[in-house]
Amino acid sequence: MKKIILLTLTLLCSKVYSQTFEVVPLGVYGGDHEDNLSSYLIGKYKANAYLALDAGTINAGIRKAITLKTFEAPAGRVLRDYIKGYFISHGHLDHLAGMIINSPSDAAKNIYATAAMIDVLKAHYFINDTWANFANEGDLPIRKYQYKRLKIGQIDTVTNTGMTIQAFDLSHVNPMKSSAVLVTIGDSSIVYLGDTGADRVEKVTNLENLWQSIAPIIKSRRLKALMIEVSFPNAQPEKSLFGHLTPQLLNQELGKLASFTGRDMVQGLNVIVTHMKPVSDNVDTIKRQLLENNSNKVNFIFPEQGKRMVF
Repeated sequence: MKKIILLTLTLLCSKVYSQTFEVVPLGVYGGDHEDNLSSYLIGKYKANAYLALDAGTINAGIRKAITLKTFEAPAGRVLRDYIKGYFISHGHLDHLAGMIINSPSDAAKNIYATAAMIDVLKAHYFINDTWANFANEGDLPIRKYQYKRLKIGQIDTVTNTGMTIQAFDLSHVNPMKSSAVLVTIGDSSIVYLGDTGADRVEKVTNLENLWQSIAPIIKSRRLKALMIEVSFPNAQPEKSLFGHLTPQLLNQELGKLASFTGRDMVQGLNVIVTHMKPVSDNVDTIKRQLLENNSNKVNFIFPEQGKRMVF
């Protein structure tokens, strides 16, 4: 009996000490629900120092997280102190509206994005015609946010988090671009993708390039999770995908990833499904289609607003 107890304690302890990341979804959907749009806080486990991966919903997500006891601090403190910066994948409102709306109440921090994405913020959002400019460049800058331009493939440090990031190009209705980011703490990583179409549909090789880049991390068991969108069920015509994925297309892309890693290395990979469109029965249909046709045997995870995930 003592051996069993000791073994159980050893397994529990090893599990605790292996936890590197925590991810707190502030918003999980792609459109329609303005109080639950794409935004995920990622940070070192129990450090309360996060990078927001997109920022469609911020305040409503924080308040939901407080309701679920994910955070015990007041909402204003989480916004100002816990969130250390924002990564914005592309210029659509469902990925950045929360950052814009909450900027008057926020503290000084960095916005990490590609140069093209920063140009969108400067031209369309942080301007006096639509909102005060809380950034450090452009129309009458208030200089609260500092733009940090990411170069594709270059590793950058996320201030005050202990994390590094590396950006990758994605295609979101070619030639429009989106971006992905590889987030690393020590020797562990999570990759987050903004909106993306499949390479075959978009007629590009962006996802293939990303898969090749992260394949060594997967083969060495250092990738904790892959966060990727599935916006529509399989019935959505490819001509009407608007730069998004279906369960079938995601499985095809995961198969391509497996061709670079070996199929056994992809099995059991945590795949966090983001950006489902909450129209009609889309969400239930997408979940069912992913689970019933999981040919790559990954571990599909469906995030819930405000509920902490640990990896």
